[in-house]
Amino acid sequence: MKFLILCLGNIGPEYADTRHNIGFMVADYLAAKFEAPRFEIGRHAFTTEFKHKGHTYVLVKPTTYMNLSGKAAAHWLATLKITPENMLVVTDDLALPFGKLRLKGQGSAGGHNGLKDVQATLGSDVYARLRFGVDANFPKGRQVDYVLNPFSADELIELPTRVEKAGEAILAFGAMGLERAMNVVNVK
Repeated sequence: MKFLILCLGNIGPEYADTRHNIGFMVADYLAAKFEAPRFEIGRHAFTTEFKHKGHTYVLVKPTTYMNLSGKAAAHWLATLKITPENMLVVTDDLALPFGKLRLKGQGSAGGHNGLKDVQATLGSDVYARLRFGVDANFPKGRQVDYVLNPFSADELIELPTRVEKAGEAILAFGAMGLERAMNVVNVK
């Protein structure tokens, strides 16, 4: 079975270590862990893939910038002949505490422009998403500055462990299916 793991972020060195790029960080972690080939530039994205327990995971890092992530989703789903049920979108979430993970099978975009574009492009909100909490520790009106800045020094200490947990959640999605993986990932 093949899974499309759409890891949201923005391309360019100025965005590399920012909260908004947690999807890219998780993709890079999995690619390194499973010794995937280097990410190659393709249409609307950098891609690579790895195999784990009989499943193929295609890691997609859109080159369209966050607000146009749906282009990459639609293109790679069609190109690889993967159904939306086998796609998992990895993104940051201001509504969750730092490092908290939430796996869901459908729902609103929650104000996230990347998810809004995926939903608009696919014409559906029925696809799995793994939300990675980045907290909302910013003054009113400073949301954009907050998500486009690096993690704090305290957060950086915990970040590798939290990224590893996100990687485990992705593998659980592939190995167990969405419902069972939600029971593992969404523990209090």
